[in-house]
Amino acid sequence: MSKTSLVPSEGEDMDSFHVRNTYAQLDVSGVKGDGYEEGVERTRARIGDSRASQLNAEAALGDGTEKTKELDPKEAQLLAVVDRYGFFSSPSHDRLMLLPFAPLLRHIGLTHGGPKNAPVAGTSLKTLPPPQHPLKERSRIGKWERMLRPSKPDPGGILVWSIRSAKEAKLNERTYKGIPDRWRNAAWELLLSRFTAQHSPPSDRTQMSLARLAQDYYDVLDKPSSYDIQIDLDVPRTISGHVMFKTRYGAGQRSLFHVLHCFSLRCEKCGYVQGMGPIAATLLCYFTPEQVYASLVRLHGAYGMHDIFSPGFPGLLEAIYVQERILEQMLPDVFKAFKTHMISTTSYATKWYITLFANSVPFQTQLRLWDAFFLDGEDVFITVAVAIVWVFRDQITSAAANFETILSLLSSFFVPEDENILLSWVEKTLNDKKLRSSMAQWRKDWHNLVAAGKDGDALL
Repeated sequence: MSKTSLVPSEGEDMDSFHVRNTYAQLDVSGVKGDGYEEGVERTRARIGDSRASQLNAEAALGDGTEKTKELDPKEAQLLAVVDRYGFFSSPSHDRLMLLPFAPLLRHIGLTHGGPKNAPVAGTSLKTLPPPQHPLKERSRIGKWERMLRPSKPDPGGILVWSIRSAKEAKLNERTYKGIPDRWRNAAWELLLSRFTAQHSPPSDRTQMSLARLAQDYYDVLDKPSSYDIQIDLDVPRTISGHVMFKTRYGAGQRSLFHVLHCFSLRCEKCGYVQGMGPIAATLLCYFTPEQVYASLVRLHGAYGMHDIFSPGFPGLLEAIYVQERILEQMLPDVFKAFKTHMISTTSYATKWYITLFANSVPFQTQLRLWDAFFLDGEDVFITVAVAIVWVFRDQITSAAANFETILSLLSSFFVPEDENILLSWVEKTLNDKKLRSSMAQWRKDWHNLVAAGKDGDALL
């Protein structure tokens, strides 16, 4: 804990300092029961003045050795029921909706609506199915082991990987088939660094190295941020049900706070928005905090998330414009239904783009989508958005459909019947050179509309 965290900075709000100081102190002591106890609230609600409240808070403090001891029986009991991704309970969702694979067996193309007497509802699910071990995961682990090779460690000490030249042609195919979970740390870092190098000006590339970004992270760790109070409010409600984030002020929650705190200081224009939380938390399941910070910086730059998070969300509106052009061209009856029922794309798709589908599909599916996103960039999520509408085109164009039925359907939590078919559809769609060219042109058209002040009437 640095001296900076012990005293407020000049002009710093005292409540904000209390938050920052609390996390800094708990980084030293830790908290008891990290990973299996609920923990004691210290910032959103101050510790009471009563002796009992103070004793309770003191009793919850660790001694700095929490993760070096033998497992507590309570911890062992909890770990015995977590799934392969670390969830001990499934987050609750109002509308669990099956995303059937049958419509995805047809490649995207001009398609009209279904029968007018089609049902307006999809197939609801009562519970979220548990994640399954991919059938070919063992063989894919071997393929990734043979495809990647360790390079020299980054100057920051983090091992980085490269692709064997003879296997370069296999990268796209194997990424869309799903990166084996034990390889995600290495593969994601590889994909992020490659994409950033390909889509950043040469002058910026040295600034994007892990070592440089890790140093940037530590340089601002103890600086005050005007977003600290809001970040602290959001931290305990991010990825609920995951063992890493269960305990209030546990190592997972502290890491999430620190990453978001530092990133809020990176770009004055973006600052902090809620959608950053689920993204950072997911990355923390695979990366160290400084790697997560580096990943967020790369997403912010090369992957266009700066425009997604900037005031007014210009990148979101651009993605929606491109999505609507695809629907207008390929699904004209669906596009007409949206206009007839006054369904704005922002009303159902905003959360998809802001959180990169983190709260719209099962975690296992989210990881598969992120595999593709880190490989191919922002067009991936536009294509996924189109895929969902493509699947439910009959319900949307039904004669019985209305504003409520369509919006309720598209606001669901989608559980793919077969995520392999979903990813295959996304891959084939993105491999359509004519469509990709059109998407690039529509992005230019959107920028021209914005420049001319005509973007206000360009969206549904």
